[in-house]
Amino acid sequence: MGNLGLEKRVVVLFFFLGVLFFAGNSLMAVTDPVECNYALTAKEMLESGDYLSPRIFGHYWYDKPAFFYWEIMLGYGIFGMTEFAARFFSAVFALLTAFLAYAFARRLYDERTGIYAALILGTSLIYFCLAKLIITDMALMFFFSAIMVFFYLGWQTGQRRLYYACYAFAGLAVLTKGPIGILLPGFVVVVYLLVRREAREFFRLRWLMGILIFLVTGGSWYYAMYELHGEDFINTFLGIHNYLRATVSEHPKDDVWYYYLAIFFLGFLPWSPLFLRELWKKCRKYGKRSLAVLCGDPALSFLALWALLVNGFYQCMATKYPTYSFPAFFPLAILAAYLLRERGRLVCRLAVGTGVVYLLVAYLAAVPFFEQRSGRTMGRLIMEHARAEDLVVSYGNYATSIVFYRNAPMYYLKDRGAIERDVPKPGNLSWNAKNVMEHISFERLPVGQDFYVVCEKNDRDDLLSRLPVEDMEMLGEVRENILLRLRLAGQAHSTE
Repeated sequence: MGNLGLEKRVVVLFFFLGVLFFAGNSLMAVTDPVECNYALTAKEMLESGDYLSPRIFGHYWYDKPAFFYWEIMLGYGIFGMTEFAARFFSAVFALLTAFLAYAFARRLYDERTGIYAALILGTSLIYFCLAKLIITDMALMFFFSAIMVFFYLGWQTGQRRLYYACYAFAGLAVLTKGPIGILLPGFVVVVYLLVRREAREFFRLRWLMGILIFLVTGGSWYYAMYELHGEDFINTFLGIHNYLRATVSEHPKDDVWYYYLAIFFLGFLPWSPLFLRELWKKCRKYGKRSLAVLCGDPALSFLALWALLVNGFYQCMATKYPTYSFPAFFPLAILAAYLLRERGRLVCRLAVGTGVVYLLVAYLAAVPFFEQRSGRTMGRLIMEHARAEDLVVSYGNYATSIVFYRNAPMYYLKDRGAIERDVPKPGNLSWNAKNVMEHISFERLPVGQDFYVVCEKNDRDDLLSRLPVEDMEMLGEVRENILLRLRLAGQAHSTE
């Protein structure tokens, strides 16, 4: 990029990143188990005309606030109910966040560091992946990063009106992910001011107007939801999807001390080895003075503290997800750009090479992989044989994406006792709150009329042994799953 003017360099940079973030999105099926929950919720909200209360399978769904669903709904409104529409705003926010990294790094250091920061961030493995996925984390990344950027600029320049932007973006972060959208960036700000011995700045944070901006931006939706749904919303959203997630591990095997260290090393590829190598060289150069050098630079200490506190905070939480520490990658990219700014040719070549690899992976690997993790083909197979009003049940595994693509209900076939054990119970803090799909027991299956069953091939004999089948036809198979048309004689078997 050395022979191009500034404006052309920036245009080339973001054209390159835009190609990476949008390429192949229209071909990637909506996958189970996470993407389809967001895509289907937005679809049901749009079709119901209720744009306030998230819902899935016809039930209110308090897993996440509404902002991300609004994004998907807007994408549906622009492009139709397609995969590209559902993925559109993740890619848009990826571009916006990369531009924010460029602008902030340029403000802190110089234009070259800004360009490298955007390149490093945009071509890191986890960032590329989340730019294409239908999940909340890219939008949260932008709002979280904007809070931190405007705080630092307001503190550094003394232009404290910039703090108002912090409150506005905090409201949007809370509207995207929940209370963590203000608690975590607020925690980083508090620790940073204490470390810098700037406690007096707490009295200059424009609290009164700022809190009003925050409440209007993020709190109004919560107030409306409480007015409509009362304690059920509070208990489910705050109790289960926030408190329980923080205190009880949803995936105990992942609750290990090195979890986010591994996420950093893998998610920040191909830059993590270079970053660690340059960091080690700097530490060797300054020796015992390394910490003093770091603390002596307000920008470096801010970026380092931001990255460390985000990782440390989530390491202390019981439930761990690969994307939780994602907001730490913004400051890491700027730090990496700062360390590598004298090696511009390497940065550009590695970024371009990585981008080419990503494009090949997107079309040659991701598209078929997403198809394998999706019920798109099975949903279309069902539509070839069953009407929208026909009963379709899933035995063994429940794929929400089938419901998304079929655009009609599908029931989860279980024993009556299993249903009573697994369905959510009001006021009970349990992961069962996530089991909101429609269930049906063996005793409620229709007799003397056709219905359809999706099950794995290995479960077929078990299923048929539990039913008085009068007629059966296998209509097709999709990988390990098959579609059966069944008709029962007499009464369905009781399995209690």
